[in-house]
Formats: sequence, structure tokens, C-alpha cells
Amino acid sequence: MGTTRREIVGGLASAPLLASLSTGSAAEIATIDADRFDPWLEVDAAALQYNARTVARLAGGRPVLAVVKNNAYGLGLTSVASVLEPMSEIQGFAVVKAAEAIALRDAGVRKPILLLALFSAQDGEELARRDIQFSLCTNDAAARVMQAAKRAGRRPAAQFYLDTGMSRMGIPYHRAMPVLAQAARLDIEIMGTFTGFTEETDFDREQLRRFVEFTDAARNSGAELGPLHAASSHAVFNFADSHLDQVRPGIALFGAYPSDHTAESEIAKLQAAVSLKARIVRTEKLRTGDSVSYGGHYVADKPVWVATIPAGHTDGIPRTAVDGSRVLVNGRLYPVIGAVSASHTIIEIGDEPSVNIGDVATLMGPEHDAIHPNAVASTSSTSVYDILMHLNPALPKILV
Repeated sequence: MGTTRREIVGGLASAPLLASLSTGSAAEIATIDADRFDPWLEVDAAALQYNARTVARLAGGRPVLAVVKNNAYGLGLTSVASVLEPMSEIQGFAVVKAAEAIALRDAGVRKPILLLALFSAQDGEELARRDIQFSLCTNDAAARVMQAAKRAGRRPAAQFYLDTGMSRMGIPYHRAMPVLAQAARLDIEIMGTFTGFTEETDFDREQLRRFVEFTDAARNSGAELGPLHAASSHAVFNFADSHLDQVRPGIALFGAYPSDHTAESEIAKLQAAVSLKARIVRTEKLRTGDSVSYGGHYVADKPVWVATIPAGHTDGIPRTAVDGSRVLVNGRLYPVIGAVSASHTIIEIGDEPSVNIGDVATLMGPEHDAIHPNAVASTSSTSVYDILMHLNPALPKILV
């Protein structure tokens, strides 16, 4: 039967926050037709809220700056924001694309939004007009912020991005003090100061030491830094000393463990907030010697039933799922066989035709430990970040 969207208690009272096509997201839909075969995503609002509360508890009640970059890790940018924004634990949101920051405002988000990236002059004016917080992350960022604010008729506001060893973005800590002083001279309101960890335990401690040393010196010189933050999902679980004034998790909010699934699940339980589903489109009994999919790497050693699911690596299923991943159909797990193609995945059913065309197949989700996002990542020998962020943004999403 069709799946029905449930209203979110405490959600925004305005029009529903539909995922924006401008950010590459398919619109949230109310139901899935009972005869739909193409894949879809189901996003669990209660799980998102549970995970946010869990993260806040792990952080000792500190505010949570929710990282919803890259289409909210595949779950749908504005749908996720509509669920999280009403929560008292959520201080605001962080993204890495200007279009995502604008889409959040267009969708009705009113809490602070931080852009963790550089921006063009054209985008800058629009971002300033919408009260997006910029990142001071390059030598000329202060001038860019001033220009954007002047054009928009707003007071310049930004957060100071300190590079303590990641060497990806931000001002290197050993030469950052003059850049911060320049921002102060320009009367840019510093709304926060942050860094990013490499997530290598010993070096993270050195990064935190550098960050604290810099921020202590800056405050002693009279600088206003705003709240300090550094802790990603990994640090929320594994590095309590880095929780500072607020935490900045991403993937944990969506129910995936950032590093060590087994160890981190002992620290706190998360709930996977997304399921990837499709309906069986073909069942067939192979003869002994029949092969499956490209390359013919799977060859039946006896007569066996197989089934085809119309979802493949273009939808986010890793090609390496064939190395041990399983699919849930009618409460039973079936192994992936043959090469995962762009639009299809094939599973081995066994001696009897125990599934039928039209049965729902769940390729990833909370319904069974074997198909949890971390489990899919493990059996596919890939990162759970890749599993979620590579979900096709065009997949329709049901908020349940």
C-alpha cells in the first residue's frame, strides 16, 4: 500500500518546507503509489529529532550547530531543516554551498545559518541580505564580507575560520592574529570562531591545543570571538575536551556512526533516519551455469531463483555492494549478486520463489542491522559518508 506522510508535531506552521530544486533535491511527496517500481527514500522525522537530542546529551547540553551540507547528507536539505529547526537543542545550521544557504532561507528557516566556504561577489550581496553568516576563511574574506554587507545595507557579520592543521580551508593559526585584527578594524561582528579536525586522535589534540592557545591570546588582546566550536560528529563521540561552547555535528544527526560503528554505538545509540526502497520488477529461476549481470562473475552452481530491483549505483548503491551487502524483502535478507549496474541490483532468492514482482525491497535503512548505513558501508568496503552523500538527490522523498 502507499506510504503516508505524517505531520511533524512542533514543525513550522507555514507552508511545508519542500526540498529545493535549486539545490538538486527532489521534492518531498506525500505518498508512494502502490504500483511504483522506481526507488524512493523515506526520511524518519522522529529519528532525526532523537539523534539531535542524543548528540546534545553527549555534548553535555551544549547547543548544536547542525551541519546539513550536501543536501543534508542525502536526506533532503529543507525537509531535514523543517524537522530540526523547532528543536531547542538546535542553535542553527551550517552549509558549504551558497545555494544551500539561500534555499534554507527561502524555505522559511529563521535560525542562524553559517556558510562554511568562500563566496562570489554576486552571491555575497544576496547572502548578506538574507542574514547568512560568512566565514572569514581567506586573506581577502574580510574585504569580501564588507563589500557584500555594504551592497545589502547590512552590518557585516561573520565567523572566524581557523586552520589548525587540516590545511583545507581557514586562516592558518600561526598567522591568523593580523587577519582577525583587520576584521575588528573593519567593524565586522564576529559571531563565532571555529576549526575543523583531521579526526586522527593524537593530532586532534594538538589541533585543539593550537585552537585554545590562539583563542585565549585573542581574547586577552580584547578580541570578540563569539562561541567557539570544533567538534564534528566524530569529536562529539570521541573527544569530549573539544566540545567547547557548542558542537557542530553532521552525520550523527542522520543516524550514522562517524567512525567506529561498534564502539560508538556503545557510547550512545543512534537511529538511522533514512531508508532506500524500490519494488521488485523481475523474478526468474536460473539454470545451472547461468550467469548474472556484467562480467558474468556470478554463475549459478545449481538451479536458483533471483530477483531484480530497479535501483543501482546511480541511485547511491555502491558497486561493491556485491561483496557482501544484503537486501530486506518481506522480513528476510537476501544477498546481492552479480555486478551492481547503473539502474539495477540483483539478489539471490534461493530454491523457492519467495518474493514476487511488486514486493518492497529495502536496500538500506533502520529496519534491520544488516542494512543499517554503517553495515552497508562496511560490507561494501566504503565510507558511510559516501553511502549517504551519494544517494541520488533526484530520488523522491517521503517524510514519515
